[in-house]
Amino acid sequence: MDIKNSVVLITGASSGIGEATARAVVQAGARAVLLARRQDRLDDLARELEDDVLALPCDVTNPVEVQKAVQIAQEKYGRIDVLINNAGQGLYAAIEDIGIEDFRELLNINTVAPLIMMQAVIPLMRKQGAGCIINVSSGATLATYPGSAAYTSSKSALNMISKVARLELADADISVSLLHPFMTATEFYGAVKSGLNTSKEQEAGAASIAQPPSLAAQMMVNLIRTGEEETDLVPKEYGGSFEG
Repeated sequence: MDIKNSVVLITGASSGIGEATARAVVQAGARAVLLARRQDRLDDLARELEDDVLALPCDVTNPVEVQKAVQIAQEKYGRIDVLINNAGQGLYAAIEDIGIEDFRELLNINTVAPLIMMQAVIPLMRKQGAGCIINVSSGATLATYPGSAAYTSSKSALNMISKVARLELADADISVSLLHPFMTATEFYGAVKSGLNTSKEQEAGAASIAQPPSLAAQMMVNLIRTGEEETDLVPKEYGGSFEG
């Protein structure tokens, strides 16, 4: 897809990879629709970008709020060409320590919310005759780590949703892609659902290898342009394919 003049909807756009992606797509000539719960952060980003940007506070786990945001975006731009499902959260705990309610909430944001977003934009993309959906998974799903069961299972479910959707939507000329980021220098580690101490220890230990969010953002732009099925930013020595 030609990203220039396209309408790109980004969830979790108020920080980290989502914020970097907003900058990247606008720089590439796209019009951006920014969704997140923190309106003040969204407004600051919209003012910084100064281009044709629509900032909408939205809880992406709430179908009513999602439908309203998509409707506003459609009314403003007449179309939605790209959906980037970036919003997500972490959770670190051993199997016997995973809080059941915490796990349900994690699944809601990491797995159910992306599905809600997809179901909201797919009818529009079908009418347009084309579209692009990128689901942000995790490089952690490419391996097995103690304490990661809750988080990686929520993202692994998203992986399968994406792969099946790619098959189902191919005839409609809607590409569905997966991006697996590596450890990234964002607020992610400080905003986990549980296991904050473990998360912060991991963040400290990974400081020397953590990638800037701008790298993931550039990969996102590449996926929009190529429609590639799947790519990762995990270095080969950690089980991925990234050589940068």
